[in-house]
Amino acid sequence: MLDDKGLLRLEGFINGAWRDGGERFDVIDPAGGGVVARVAKLDTAAARAAVDAAEGAFAEWSMTLPQERGAALRRWFDLMVAHREDLARIMVAEQGKPLSEARGEIDYAASFAEFYAEEAKRPDIRGVTSHLPDAEVEVWREPVGVAALVTPWNFPSAMITRKAAAALAAGCTCVVHPSAETPLSALALAVLAERAGFAPGIFNVVPGHAPEIVGEWVTDTRVRVLSFTGSTEVGRLLYRQCADTVKKLVLELGGHAPFIVFDDADLDQAVEEAVKAKFATTGQDCLGANRFFIQRGQYAAFCERFAAKVSALTLGPGLEDCDLGPLMNEAAVAKQESHVADAIARGARCLAGGARSSLGPLFYKPTLLVDVPRDALIMTEETFGPVAAVTPFDTEDEVVAAANATEYGLVSYVHTMDPRRIYRVSRALQFGMVAVNRTKVTGAPIPFGGFKQSGIGREGARWGLEAFTDIKYVCRDWR
Repeated sequence: MLDDKGLLRLEGFINGAWRDGGERFDVIDPAGGGVVARVAKLDTAAARAAVDAAEGAFAEWSMTLPQERGAALRRWFDLMVAHREDLARIMVAEQGKPLSEARGEIDYAASFAEFYAEEAKRPDIRGVTSHLPDAEVEVWREPVGVAALVTPWNFPSAMITRKAAAALAAGCTCVVHPSAETPLSALALAVLAERAGFAPGIFNVVPGHAPEIVGEWVTDTRVRVLSFTGSTEVGRLLYRQCADTVKKLVLELGGHAPFIVFDDADLDQAVEEAVKAKFATTGQDCLGANRFFIQRGQYAAFCERFAAKVSALTLGPGLEDCDLGPLMNEAAVAKQESHVADAIARGARCLAGGARSSLGPLFYKPTLLVDVPRDALIMTEETFGPVAAVTPFDTEDEVVAAANATEYGLVSYVHTMDPRRIYRVSRALQFGMVAVNRTKVTGAPIPFGGFKQSGIGREGARWGLEAFTDIKYVCRDWR
């Protein structure tokens, strides 16, 4: 179904060449359960070869003029835009999200290449007032070296470009390990990187078994920075494993976002944004709202209107472009069932959904639970699926304390028309991002990241580029 069948590659991409590993693994269509493709399962030797290639290319790439690095990123961006439809269809086939969402993700992915194509031209060299007589002082930012990028299945294109475009703009070379569920999107980006003129070794993609591939990189002293998006549990493991080689780390981990609606909020707007915050990517999003706190004066009306919206959502295969697609695997469906059963056993009511769909084993109906007690599993664990849990609150202090009562701190959503409350609550919430009276806040120019166990560092904006640099202080005698 692709216009450009050359975008579908089934081998790893190392040092400018396509590499087979002998063994292969299946990529499964979550909507229909069929095998989409059989991709090369590369091993630790391939992981080392990728680092060899990246290290070999680093010296030249890091000394390339920033304008030239920016031009290469711009060509990569142009190719993503030109092949938007094919890239989106590849994503739907392996990830399952609705086609319109896949197209949106390709736009989002491309935006990082465009943004960092410009940022590459602005290296950060700062003069500092000298503290010594007869001396000139400067502070430079220099690329740190080989960057290992480990990406998840829920955003298989954007999570690569958000990391890689920043690293490449800084002058680093990259080794990428995509999720085994969604390697085809990463390999298609490698095709476009090659066409954009990236020299061999600058951008390498190594599909395979994560513990083997990533395990090799965390112990390799030549890998100087690791950027990972995924679960907090795996992030903790990588944090420990990188300690022996003292790598720089960027960890974008789990979320457990609160969605807070005060009595003075615009109710219609709050309901519309609640649907977006919960059900985008079929709820499989670290930014997905998980806990809905509604002030008691709006509670009944909100639940009624939210239930009508949730019940109207359509479910189906991604190419049919319904509102929601399948979940990624059986474990994800089982988690929805567990959280729903636990909440109902504790007294919650189900106003919509609450069960698997007859469309297939990985389809779960969009679900709304109300009157959910705060000790329910769904109020304490990230659900990562299409189940919304709603509970009432009375006071501002109460809801802020409840929202902050989690190990996570990625994003929070607040709906109120009171400017003073906006300020107070935004300051009090222990989250790296606060969305006020809206849901969409992400984009290339903003620092994406969280507090507490939602991660370390930021992606996007100037901060995303600086994560792939080290600071060098130069003191010169000018006599």
